[in-house]
Formats: sequence, C-alpha cells, structure tokens
Amino acid sequence: MRSESEEAASSLPTPPQPAGNYRAAVAAHRVVRSAGMIPRVDGVLSISGRVGDDVDVPAARDAAALSARNALAAVAAAVGGLAQLEAVLQLRVFVRCAADFTEISAVAEGASQALVEVLGEVRGRGVRTAVGVVSLPGGAPVEVELVASYSQPSPP
Repeated sequence: MRSESEEAASSLPTPPQPAGNYRAAVAAHRVVRSAGMIPRVDGVLSISGRVGDDVDVPAARDAAALSARNALAAVAAAVGGLAQLEAVLQLRVFVRCAADFTEISAVAEGASQALVEVLGEVRGRGVRTAVGVVSLPGGAPVEVELVASYSQPSPP
C-alpha cells in the first residue's frame, strides 16, 4: 500500500531540465524557488499560442496545471522530495494573451488547483499573482514560477 505522499509524487512529471544556463530550482534558507516553467512534456512544448486568440481558456488552464506540476517537480527534486515541502508561499502565473483578454485569473486557477491536488489545501495553497504578457519562451501560452518553504531533512 502506497502512502499519500508516494501517490502525490507519482503524479508529478520528471523534473524538467533547464533549456539554458540556469537551474530548474534553487533552495536556500528553507525557501525553494523554481525557474519559470512552461507546459513541456519530456522537454517538448505541449501547446503553443496566444490565449484568447488560438488557445481557449480550458486548454490554457490545463497548460497552467502542467506548468505548475513541472515547477513542483523541480522544487521537490531540489529539496529531496515532496515530503520536505512545507508550504507553497507564492505562485506566479504569466499568461500570453490577446490584448483584450481578461480571464487571466481563470487560467491561473489551473495552476493553483494542480498544487492543491498534489499537496492538499494546507500545503498547496499560497498567494498568487497572475499577469497577462505579450510573449513567453517558445510561444508557450503560460509560464509558472513557484516559491515554497521546506524543512531540513532529519539526520540519519
């Protein structure tokens, strides 16, 4: 029988590899930060386009959820696993959208929901910023950054 944390860990993708000269996540002083994560699966962008033009809100929400799971996988790997994560502190969601698109928070909700699904209400819900932008790497419709607190592993 698998524990709840093992079940949650199995729902995460493999931590994404950086697409440039940076780290996927950095941990220091009990705070871990992810790089910006886009909706990649095995290093390949799963969706591209501008939300409100050629990407609809449900597809963008799914892309935000995937990006959040990628960010969570990166921060978990940086601190030794999901069990070490104490709480999501901040979630930043950038949405590449049409100039008149106003449902940015609806798209960002996909990322928030993914974190709560994996970590639960107490650990998974932090503060959130959602911003509409003109362009994102590779033409991605969303990019997510995650900041979380973590506990030090217990000595053996």
